[in-house]
Amino acid sequence: MPAKRSLTKQIWLQRYLMILTLPAVIWILLFSYVPMYGLIIVFQDYTPFQGFIHSPWVGFDNFRELFADPTFRESLSNTFKMSIAKLVFGFPAPIILALLLNELVFKRFKRIVQSLTYLPYFVSWVLVVGFMYTLLDPDTGVITKLLVRLGLIENGTMLMGDAHAFLALAVITEVWKNIGWNSIIYLAAIAGIDPQLYEAAVVDGANRFQRVWHITLPSLKPTIIILLILSIGGLVSANFDQLFLMQNSMTQDAANVLAVYSYKMGLVSGRFSYGTAVGLFQSLVAFILMYVANYTSRKISKESLF
Repeated sequence: MPAKRSLTKQIWLQRYLMILTLPAVIWILLFSYVPMYGLIIVFQDYTPFQGFIHSPWVGFDNFRELFADPTFRESLSNTFKMSIAKLVFGFPAPIILALLLNELVFKRFKRIVQSLTYLPYFVSWVLVVGFMYTLLDPDTGVITKLLVRLGLIENGTMLMGDAHAFLALAVITEVWKNIGWNSIIYLAAIAGIDPQLYEAAVVDGANRFQRVWHITLPSLKPTIIILLILSIGGLVSANFDQLFLMQNSMTQDAANVLAVYSYKMGLVSGRFSYGTAVGLFQSLVAFILMYVANYTSRKISKESLF
């Protein structure tokens, strides 16, 4: 009884905070947990007219067809290629930017750079891809003309229609769009480092690079590891908006990642059960990757999410 009274008292004392968080809890329940009921259609030949209850059950037939489909295997391969490339180039980019911004002496210039790097994050992918088509136009594109002058491509090359250039363009635009926003976390972590550590290092004769290497980076280690674990968990979740908008008739094979494949099969083709099977497979692989990354990190560095 005392424990019960204590819990009741704590709830009463924090009632206003709980009321403030209630809308967020309701939102998560409605849009994250209630839709999980729809996963049962993975084991059905679902049609909207028959509904969840009356659609015929097919067991694991959707998964058998999934793993036998060469297009699915191609989309899985494309997803890992795209995600690994974005992880290799995109993950260290905001760390480097945060370190460089932290070393800037002129505060006004630092704020200007921060604003310019944050801005792309708030621009929709529709506008970004539209700019790409304009800047990479084979006849009038500014970037295309520059690359032709540098001798990197031939005159009249349509980069947006080149399947071999698709991966590079996707990675570059992803990094450009998110580098500033992702650096905020690292800048916040750097701001929490004890200034006395830097003062002691200066007294010992450490230069800027040595202070970054021996103080800043070790202090960022927990943040870097946590975000890396989350990024590894997202290796099968390539950016649908970006790739769907960038694809065209000449690059659709390179852009066919799991998210795009699930959309085409589930909504465009009307095969709701099959598309849901692709999404469920994607979620299960993401969970396994994150769990393995978390376990490995806990064993090696003693840092983990759980």
